[in-house]
Amino acid sequence: MKQNVAEQTINIPIYELGSDFYDRVQPAQFPDKILRYKNDHLNLAKISGFNWDLLWSFNSLENNIQAPLALKYHGHQFRHYNPDLGDGRGFLFAQILENHQWYDLGTKGSGTTPYSRNGDGRLTLKGAVREALATELLESYGVNTSKTACIFETGEKLIRHDEPSPTRSAVLTRYSLGHIRIGTFQRLNYFNQIENIKKLTQYVLKYYYPKESLNIDWQNEHEVSTRFFQCVSERLARLAAQIMIAGFVHGVLNSDNINVSGELFDYGPYRFLPQYSPNFTAAYFDHEGLYSFGQQPQSFLWNLMQLGSSIQKAYPDLNLQLFLENFENQFNDYLYEAFQNKLNIRFQNDETTSKAIQLFFESVANSRINYEEAFFNLHSSRIESNNLDAFSKLESTIKLKKLISEASLISESIHRHDYFKQDFPETLIISEIEDIWSQIDAQDDWSAFNAKIEKIRFFRGCYNL
Repeated sequence: MKQNVAEQTINIPIYELGSDFYDRVQPAQFPDKILRYKNDHLNLAKISGFNWDLLWSFNSLENNIQAPLALKYHGHQFRHYNPDLGDGRGFLFAQILENHQWYDLGTKGSGTTPYSRNGDGRLTLKGAVREALATELLESYGVNTSKTACIFETGEKLIRHDEPSPTRSAVLTRYSLGHIRIGTFQRLNYFNQIENIKKLTQYVLKYYYPKESLNIDWQNEHEVSTRFFQCVSERLARLAAQIMIAGFVHGVLNSDNINVSGELFDYGPYRFLPQYSPNFTAAYFDHEGLYSFGQQPQSFLWNLMQLGSSIQKAYPDLNLQLFLENFENQFNDYLYEAFQNKLNIRFQNDETTSKAIQLFFESVANSRINYEEAFFNLHSSRIESNNLDAFSKLESTIKLKKLISEASLISESIHRHDYFKQDFPETLIISEIEDIWSQIDAQDDWSAFNAKIEKIRFFRGCYNL
């Protein structure tokens, strides 16, 4: 399929890749449109010609993507390679330049594509609500995540085996750095498309990592491939550390769900930890615990290995082993940083930080305290209070509090933030999500959902995992 002449005249990044990477598709026609959620923090309204209805009607933005694009990719799903993937219920709708960085607007639940695999291409309203809650909370933790731009309810009824049916339908629009997955590279490797691997590698560096690629010699293939893998490896190591401190279990860290931008995205059966358990799983179908909480860093590394083996097809001189061996050190460095940021303190050295992390996990493993509540009670502003509960009386917690009290503050303003004057932190365990949804489902009552979003946003900026 040749690229349209009209597309060639529009200065949009995705058109540089060409139709080897996507198919033009038609969005579904829905019987209704009810705007249920919009993220005004994204400030999309400043875009010329933008209105929220565009994210339901899918009429193109001026001088932007002319027709929705379903991206092509493969991937490993629970470690089994699947060549029959691709955007099956979503597409890339627009790309936006903001502060010298390009962002994607991509949909979920917008209809069938060539990759729907006999599915209906729809998203349940409950699934959209769950994703909005997850992205809002992860953003407030400072986790590198896609953002939910808006949710439209569509008036259709869906049949699902994992929800009481018929259930309501929705279209969700994501705002993210991009939608290129490890599985995108795997597909090119599968078809032995060497030049396209090189093209995509340069595309990702240019548009996902513009600062890191400022002075790169684009003609030097070794430099390009090394810089690319260095960037992705570091971002994924940091992301793995962030979600461990956030107590988040993604549930399906398949290679088609790992974005080479280093953003977490595509939220399905996720969970936030109730109490600490390394074996805690999110997906009911993860019978072997492959993507359990404690296995997540290893899952990122395994997926990074798949990316490396794919791009080595085009760049055989890439020293992949060196990067893979360094991943654990990168992860540990970012884990140390995220742990301290969560508590708003800096220890004197890595040895003390390591000891503090060891004591923390010993304490949460030996108590029934909520994982997030443990961090909350150990925060710099609360360390002198909450001494009467069982968690605080543990010998490991007493030792940990001493280390924290001897550390230095990161931020005085965060130390004094009103959020930490609450008795309990904001959490998002499964029972809370189900309660929010039940009010929407039974009475079309969105008050609990809206209130939760406001509470989550209240402490935004207090953490930077």
